[in-house]
Amino acid sequence: MSADTGARAPWVLMYHSVSDCDEDPYRVTVPPARLERQLRWLRERGLTGVSVGRLLRARACGRGRGLVGLTFDDGYADFLTDALPLLRRHECTATAFVLPGRLGGDNAWDAEGPRKPLLDAEGVRAVAAAGMELGSHGLVHTDLTEADDVTLERETAHSRSLLAELTGTAPDGFCYPYGTLDARAVEAVRAAGYAYACAIDPGPLTGVHALPRVHVGSRDTSARLYLKKVLHPLRRRPLPAQGAEAPSPSGARR
Repeated sequence: MSADTGARAPWVLMYHSVSDCDEDPYRVTVPPARLERQLRWLRERGLTGVSVGRLLRARACGRGRGLVGLTFDDGYADFLTDALPLLRRHECTATAFVLPGRLGGDNAWDAEGPRKPLLDAEGVRAVAAAGMELGSHGLVHTDLTEADDVTLERETAHSRSLLAELTGTAPDGFCYPYGTLDARAVEAVRAAGYAYACAIDPGPLTGVHALPRVHVGSRDTSARLYLKKVLHPLRRRPLPAQGAEAPSPSGARR
């Protein structure tokens, strides 16, 4: 095992919506100006934001030093209009986890709102064409720990099939809605053919199909990002030995 693929979990940042929004009860919105400062902070420290798929493959080859995973959950339409231009400006890529069962809809699962539009089919294809990695966030944003067997299959395997039909490439990555998971959900994701999956703090389930991530919000200044980077290996479990290996990608190597 190379130095870059040691047991320490990779540093993966979790974003959601990127927009100027006064209402943010779930702390899922980062203003574009704040995102730009955060990306600049990374680059000034010799760090480059990349998709999770690329990060895992680089680590397995001993080339992961200086790479940070960037993820954007839910597939908000503002990823295309507000986040993507900033990622390009700072020479970064990212993984956008989308909901093929809600294309062109909104975040109806957030009871308190505010309502935000999601990418439609054309938008999803535009994200892929821009060189970003696409992953599944499930079909309609369902808590997999409460799903019956039929729903679990639709949220994992069927959502992957729909994205393959939409883009021509089956996604390698999955992201657990709400960050909730259990052993049954992890096994369903693995059985559906995903090479990796992202969670938040998966605890004892930590592995390549349950990667921990760090939430990034509108209040995260340079000092807070630095603290999160320092604390990440202390607060998150290391990957098991088999989880340190790179997943075999089925799609584009973004």
